Amino acid sequence: MQAMDKYNQWINENTFDDNTKSELKAIKDDLKEIEERFYKDLEFGTGGLRGIIGAGTNRMNIYTVRKATQGLANVILSEGGKEKGAVVAYDSRNMSPEFARETALCLAANGIKAYIFDSLRPTPELSFALRELGCIAGVVITASHNPPEYNGYKVYWEDGAQVTYPLDDKIITEVNSITDYASLKTMSLEKATEQGLYEVIGKEIDDKYIAALKKQVINPSVIKKQGETLKIVYTPLHGTGNLPVRRILDELGFKNVYVVPEQEKPDGNFSTVGYPNPEDKNAFKLALKLANEVDADIVLATDPDADRLGVYAKDEKTGEYVAFTGNMSAIIILEYLLHEKQKKGELAEDGKIITTIVSGKMSSAVAKHYEKELIEVLTGFKYIGEKIKQFEQTSKGEYLFGYEESYGCLVGTHARDKDAVVAVMSICEAAAFYKEQGISLTAQMDYLFKKYGYYKEGLVNVTLKGMDGARQIAAMMDSIRKNPPKKVGEYKVLAFRDYDRAVITNCETGEEAPTGLPRSNVLYFDLENDAWCCIRPSGTEPKIKFYIGVKGNTGETAQAELKKLTAAVEGLV
Repeated sequence: MQAMDKYNQWINENTFDDNTKSELKAIKDDLKEIEERFYKDLEFGTGGLRGIIGAGTNRMNIYTVRKATQGLANVILSEGGKEKGAVVAYDSRNMSPEFARETALCLAANGIKAYIFDSLRPTPELSFALRELGCIAGVVITASHNPPEYNGYKVYWEDGAQVTYPLDDKIITEVNSITDYASLKTMSLEKATEQGLYEVIGKEIDDKYIAALKKQVINPSVIKKQGETLKIVYTPLHGTGNLPVRRILDELGFKNVYVVPEQEKPDGNFSTVGYPNPEDKNAFKLALKLANEVDADIVLATDPDADRLGVYAKDEKTGEYVAFTGNMSAIIILEYLLHEKQKKGELAEDGKIITTIVSGKMSSAVAKHYEKELIEVLTGFKYIGEKIKQFEQTSKGEYLFGYEESYGCLVGTHARDKDAVVAVMSICEAAAFYKEQGISLTAQMDYLFKKYGYYKEGLVNVTLKGMDGARQIAAMMDSIRKNPPKKVGEYKVLAFRDYDRAVITNCETGEEAPTGLPRSNVLYFDLENDAWCCIRPSGTEPKIKFYIGVKGNTGETAQAELKKLTAAVEGLV
């Protein structure tokens, strides 16, 4: 069916409400906008949905959310999970409460009990709640750090992680098989509640979640000593982190926590920041202003669904605040965790560290130093969650720590997704520990560079929006895949990994070997001198991403090498 045919169907059929029809009638003369909204169905990918809010098949609205939920419900029923129920959570974005309620009512109409939070909650708490309640599945309504016009829908399974193969394929198939929006099931809130199929949850889960986080504290005595002096500035960027982050820090004994007042309250328009991403330095503008006023030791920001953490720390030499990449903050936590557990004799002999193929490589040096295995997985924390499940099922391997370069990590196994609340707790504990020794986090990071090597990473994003952009990204990947470069700038390509073919090619011998990971639209170049480059389309934004990494003998040489490699990678675009 062509875009215009779908458009006419939506404005004429009784299935769609008057507000939807009015929104669509307002664009009747804008053929390009109609094409953008209806040229395809909003793709239900391996993690769920993400798109611009609005009416149309290629937008986030109650009908596309209902369609996704019906597909999920079909799989839950086929897997015999009806009696276990499902949990629904949501963040501070526009339409998040409405989409969450629509999800719960569609589940209820299919006879699946829905547990829905009474107000916004962090994504990691959804992962925790799912396992705590013994549910078969969970859904969180969030678009993470995307701009305000977006929202999304992420699906979790009974192990607490986002769905992976083959369940993701099964759900995708079910969702894609639905063509008639009138066939989607729903019911009234009153009827769902009367039948015991809609239950509101809240404080009791919050208390258990916070209790689980506290179990990850290694040195409570250090917090008790330094909690009175360590100064922390925190911003939830108008999202879900405000209450749980403040609660955990307060209950542990951190007394000097300054919350950015302008960004404390939930706001789906993210009016003070626009792009609520802790990877973006602009998101820290107000937090750094407050930090200078109160002379803070560390500055922290969580994204809207509180699964990513951004960090700045004060350099005592210059008095300036230094930005930490996601790789750097993860290494600070990892080193602290391994060092202190080893000192206490609590470091598991069969302990495993998990990261993604696009994350920084210093973790390999840290793992080697502590004689622990480092496992690399595809991009996406669900693959880290999958490994935790594997360890538990086989009783082989014990999870120590997992992280990805995009500012997400997990300490503990209370959740099976990245958790910025526990990351805040852990980075603050580490800061208190080093402060007791007269060391700032910036000084500790300098020490780790000297100890393990000067690893530097970068990221080149190319944004290409809409259907034309999607075609350009596909063409770019296809061109590089078919004609992989022998050199990237001055760097010789030693090996080329095509994860879509699941093959690693040795560029000197031509020999091929399996990647050992699931197929994915990712290209990876192992370069000489410990450098590397990885290319993949974003799964959540209209971007193609070029990840790069180098290692130098000094900070200056590493930075110079990174600059050269970045310029070379930009030449591939």
